[in-house]
Amino acid sequence: MKNYILAIDQGTTSSRAIVFDGERKVAGVGQQEFTQHFPQDGWVEHDPEEIWDSVVSTIKTASDKAGISAGDIAAIGITNQRETVVIWDWATGKPIHNAIVWQDRRTAALCAQLKADGHEEMVTAKTGLLLDPYFSGTKVKWILDNVEGARERAEKGELAFGTIDAFLIWRLTGGKVHATDATNAARTLLFDIGANSWDEELCALLGVPSAILPEVKDCADDFGVTDESLFGAAIPILGVAGDQHAATIGQACFAPGMVKSTYGTGCFAVLNTGKDLVRSENRLLTTIAYRLNGETTYALEGSIFIAGAAVQWIRDGLKLVKHASETGPLARTADPSQNVYMVPAFVGLGAPWWDADARGAIYGLTRNTGPAEIAKAALEAVCYQTRDLLEAMRKDWQAEGGDTVLRVDGGMVASDWTMQFLADVLDAPVDRPTILETTALGAAWLAGMKAGVWPGMDEFAQSWARDTRFEPQMDEATRKAKVAGWDDAVRRTLSTN
Repeated sequence: MKNYILAIDQGTTSSRAIVFDGERKVAGVGQQEFTQHFPQDGWVEHDPEEIWDSVVSTIKTASDKAGISAGDIAAIGITNQRETVVIWDWATGKPIHNAIVWQDRRTAALCAQLKADGHEEMVTAKTGLLLDPYFSGTKVKWILDNVEGARERAEKGELAFGTIDAFLIWRLTGGKVHATDATNAARTLLFDIGANSWDEELCALLGVPSAILPEVKDCADDFGVTDESLFGAAIPILGVAGDQHAATIGQACFAPGMVKSTYGTGCFAVLNTGKDLVRSENRLLTTIAYRLNGETTYALEGSIFIAGAAVQWIRDGLKLVKHASETGPLARTADPSQNVYMVPAFVGLGAPWWDADARGAIYGLTRNTGPAEIAKAALEAVCYQTRDLLEAMRKDWQAEGGDTVLRVDGGMVASDWTMQFLADVLDAPVDRPTILETTALGAAWLAGMKAGVWPGMDEFAQSWARDTRFEPQMDEATRKAKVAGWDDAVRRTLSTN
């Protein structure tokens, strides 16, 4: 019996493929970084062809390491960097422009104009989102307006739009399927999350022809089969979810009130609100957590644009370390008497500030400040930003039954130092699971469950296992002083000053 599941985890800086066996253990991994393009200040692009090549390559690598062939794989689950936009030729499958990445800020002026014209209230009511360059819709408009002939071709139905998942599905199926899932659709500014459908008024506002939109399916659904010529056998694609939604599933945050935070390029905290579509009064996003069997589960989300990317900057930009893993041990050696704060607004600030024009800053530098203090400030910034998100969530969602435990995942959570500081500034327990590949695991569970080779939701949730719980150890006075310093640093960084 086929019981291997392949998860494609297409991220912001690398593509990964992970083969899970019938016991839901990792059997093989392939990973490949790809080029980040920065054409102008605040612009971020990817080459879709390079992404595609990296996905195909990592699938083959993961399969080889697992010692299996395509014929042994029961299903594929896809998880992806959200909000990143590709528009391609319907006939050839060739992109008409580089992918515009979620971090890209080129449409900030357009978003500001739409706000000034009074459209944000309607947009938020339907999508749960804010008018910010982060989301897909204004990126689509930019491509249609700036690539010669694109708008006319789109209106004729000659082009297709998709987030990365839809582009990969199109390529994997040989152009037979143009589809996305509800979680990715929910991040486009074009999808009514209450009605669970593309919205004509939103499409008209952003000038996006409905002809280019993909079909929206459940997270566990039939997304076609791979072209046999790719891997030697046709493999069903049965699960799709944006990366933060897949991580929510992989962390088994199925009950209302459960919250997870993922630390990758950015940081994203998601609070399950069940069937309740909760409207945030604290600048958080209302979004779809997942949609299964036609039933939608909602969530509140806080988005931090720069988390692990700050560590990458320390490594690649400042060259203070050779490997990202060195930042935790380096931070341990920092002078505790120095109060250095980094506000990593390299591409603006996300929740709860939503300041697209803010830029990064470091405060509290002295002649004694060195690499250790800079590394410490970068790691601490992620924790402070998480605290800001959870404070906003506590105001929007009155949890029952005591304090929330934060389930964490992503590359940065391997650092004990960072996770302890996170628990300290949150004044709440932080749980790190035994399986850190929770994003890929969530995508794999969707596909495996749909294929009938993995368990249902309840049994899957029971299998979640904690590796380490970090309990807060910092005294209240120290915590308050540190948080006050952070709040002051953010205030100084905001572009509205």
